[in-house]
Amino acid sequence: MLTQEERTYLLNIARQSIELAVNEKTPPVPNDCPEVFQIPSGAFVTIHKFGELRGCIGYIEATRPLIDTVVETASHAAMNDPRFMPVSIDELEDLELEISILSPLKEITDVNEIEVGTHGIVMEQGSNRGLLLPQVPTEYNWDRDTFLSQTARKAGLPYDAWKKGNTKISIFTAEIFNDSKI
Repeated sequence: MLTQEERTYLLNIARQSIELAVNEKTPPVPNDCPEVFQIPSGAFVTIHKFGELRGCIGYIEATRPLIDTVVETASHAAMNDPRFMPVSIDELEDLELEISILSPLKEITDVNEIEVGTHGIVMEQGSNRGLLLPQVPTEYNWDRDTFLSQTARKAGLPYDAWKKGNTKISIFTAEIFNDSKI
């Protein structure tokens, strides 16, 4: 768990990364960051505008230091989420940021292990892969079956793919914080 100061630091770095990307400048290179941010970690940066999703990009696996992951995913969420047009300069003051720092994945064979509101899901079958963060089902009041079906849909699979033996399901938890809850 991060301290309030560490959370604020990460949110400020993410916001700075977005502002620089929108202004077509080089992302920040934090050189005074706490040691905890040098630990490799998967993370997602989610952008909302007036309560609506405006972008979300992240890395599932912990391949890079957390600080690098946040800097990169923040700018990508603003500029490269294929579902949205790039964020404009005029939108910057209206953006709300949320960061989700992911635990390592745990493959499961029994979907009853999934705790809605606690776990996120990664579903894989062949070359298809989809992920939904732990906060998504609670935002939409989904039960476990709906959460699984929506994750399958996100992976480009049939809604009932999670019932098939050839579908790999992994769970994870996340430390989630945002601008309004720090």
